[in-house]
Amino acid sequence: MDNNKYKGIYRSESTRLQKWDYGWNAIYFVTICTQDRNHYFGEIVDGKMNLSPVGVIADILWYELKNHFNDIKLDAFVVMPNHIHGIIFINRWLQR
Repeated sequence: MDNNKYKGIYRSESTRLQKWDYGWNAIYFVTICTQDRNHYFGEIVDGKMNLSPVGVIADILWYELKNHFNDIKLDAFVVMPNHIHGIIFINRWLQR
């Protein structure tokens, strides 16, 4: 088996730091892309993002994270047609 392939498709090496635990306290920039870069979250029309029903759900669920985890703070967030970007602070010592 060729270790450079996943499901028969070449992929690049992970940009993740091998010795970093992504549960550690830090500020993270998160990007989540849709499969095949399909525009599930909506479309940009006249320079404005128009969310689809799935895009509305993605937007709501981002802000719901703080109601389920006491040790995070959310910062900037944006929904794009085929991906989302967000900044999240993980701090295991935060108190509500």
